[in-house]
Amino acid sequence: MKRFVLTGAAAVFAMIAGAAKAEAPVTIHLAWVLPISNWASIIYEKKDLMKHYGKTYQPELVHFQATPAMIQALAAGEIEVADLAYSSLAIAIENAGMTDLRIIGDESQDGVAGHSTGQYFVLKDGPVKTIDDLKGKVIATVATGAALDIPVRAMLRKHGLEATRDYTVVEAAFPNMLPMLLDHKVDFIMTANPFARDPRFKDKTRVLFTVAEAMGGPTQTVVWTARQGFIDAHRAAMVDMMEDAVRAVRFLTDPANHAETVAIAARISKQPAANLDYVYGPEDPYRDPNMLPNIANLQRTIDVQQETGFLKQKLDIAPYSDLSLVKEGAARIQPKS
Repeated sequence: MKRFVLTGAAAVFAMIAGAAKAEAPVTIHLAWVLPISNWASIIYEKKDLMKHYGKTYQPELVHFQATPAMIQALAAGEIEVADLAYSSLAIAIENAGMTDLRIIGDESQDGVAGHSTGQYFVLKDGPVKTIDDLKGKVIATVATGAALDIPVRAMLRKHGLEATRDYTVVEAAFPNMLPMLLDHKVDFIMTANPFARDPRFKDKTRVLFTVAEAMGGPTQTVVWTARQGFIDAHRAAMVDMMEDAVRAVRFLTDPANHAETVAIAARISKQPAANLDYVYGPEDPYRDPNMLPNIANLQRTIDVQQETGFLKQKLDIAPYSDLSLVKEGAARIQPKS
């Protein structure tokens, strides 16, 4: 009898432990590159808006220099949600064989009416006056095949210029780009907010062309992605995470909350608030308040990627989209009265 009681107690303890384990929040590693520009770097500053944070899911944020490096991390299971640029997304599917990768949300869109487009810079008093002048010059890129790299190659190809043959490409982190240009180590650079707010850009450089000009219109630049296996295993937690993300995104993109948003951006980027008034406004890329990406614009950008030689064949991106998570999460949120 004593043995039976002990065995029964052990079984009850095992059941309780198992239930506790099942209810533990799912750890979700989220990737990001640029502070403020990438949602993972800022939305969790608004935990007060999040109903499920730390309950059904626990985000762990992982920083990368550029999105191509996230592909290896996804393959190794080191991250579960990657904010991939269109360029890295297509490479992950075609070259890395991640046919189970799914687009689950929007992060940023370039060139949408009423919002900014990416710009490429040369020195005001430098030798490059036109795109044709880039022949024989040195071009800085954040990473070969990155979202800001593809438009450069597309535009230069229109002018008969090919990498290696007609110009040299060097990789550099965004904070190092402007100093390299000013020191005449390179002849052409790209940048992104918040680094584009450096006043030296206005004083010392000029825009040679824009992303929208190179790509022929608006582009779906960055999307949230996850692998199907993880979605299937943790769908409820993923929907909860997307619901919380939409709550935060709606708050941060609402002009009524601009002052608080700028204060948060200043805190996480360690920049003066006076330098960050652009955040999520007309001088910043467009971010859909419901985190819904523009799949048609995404397809066009991937077509350009294939035309510039970074993809072996055309890729139909629609089958790799699963927006049910973000739509279900957003549907739970009561609209503003």
